[in-house]
Amino acid sequence: MSHEPLLIGLDAGGTSTRAVLTDRGGRCAGYGVGGRGNPVSAGPERAASGVLDAISAALEGTGRALSDVSTVVAAMAGMRAAGDSDWLMSRLASAGFGGRLVFESDLLATYFSGASSSFGYALVSGTGACVIRVKDGRIDRTGDGLGWLLGDRGSGFWIGHAIARAAVQDLDGNGARTALTDRVLAHFAITRTGEEDSGRPRVLEQLVSELYSHPPIELAALAPYAFEGADAVARGILTDAGRHLADTLSAVLHGPGPLVVGGSVLARPGPVRDAFLHRLGDDAAGLDLRPVGDGAVGAAFLAVRAAGADPGESVRERLARTVAPLRARAGAQRREP
Repeated sequence: MSHEPLLIGLDAGGTSTRAVLTDRGGRCAGYGVGGRGNPVSAGPERAASGVLDAISAALEGTGRALSDVSTVVAAMAGMRAAGDSDWLMSRLASAGFGGRLVFESDLLATYFSGASSSFGYALVSGTGACVIRVKDGRIDRTGDGLGWLLGDRGSGFWIGHAIARAAVQDLDGNGARTALTDRVLAHFAITRTGEEDSGRPRVLEQLVSELYSHPPIELAALAPYAFEGADAVARGILTDAGRHLADTLSAVLHGPGPLVVGGSVLARPGPVRDAFLHRLGDDAAGLDLRPVGDGAVGAAFLAVRAAGADPGESVRERLARTVAPLRARAGAQRREP
């Protein structure tokens, strides 16, 4: 890679941050992973540190410095930091950055990780659930993404919540028997006994107390048990999740196009995807499903665009191809003891 100005795309999430160092032609020169990068969930100081750690890892071994970077695009949920960028810009400037900082939606980065066309859709179904319609390369319409209290239908949280309710109803005697109950009890290290407390099984009282003692969003950790289970209750929960995701997409659907899918809920084959496609009916025939692992490639694509280039499919494919080995190497290094 020549000494032309470099670009950085950041996929800054609530759990970790991924940084891609690239040129305007989409050739990735460095890839790094840092800590939590969203200031809303992690706080400004911690988020800025997570971003800087990812950038440092991406620059390591390249012989280049942050002062060689002309544009940084930070893709994150809500883009709430866009109104006040000082939490990040001040830290970047202290590290030598003198270029332009741009904030973009993490959903748009997800979309461009799997597609380059100016029209299409992205659906993320991880802990939360949200869909966007992309038109002229920008977000044209958004569906759901309303959080655990008011929305996120079909998400990991929604599935985990349904599992918790199924287990409680099973133990309370007003719901179907399900193998999910024992999985939930084991998750919280609760042992079944024949004892009662106030006319209820003591194990039920223990489970209810445990569930209420944690933040609601942590129910998402129960979601994998539905995919591992094979009984009617687990299948019913996953089927309902797929239908909810289809309804969310249908609210923004306006013609055929690529559908980039992020998050673990819909990406895997099985009951959720089957119910999703069945619910969409004929509309599914016009969609090209493209699962992606994260928004790192798309964030770099957006950085190329922010730098004034007009990236197309060749740039996106080049980014995906050159990011892959560096991502694998970074993953191997992080797994080493």
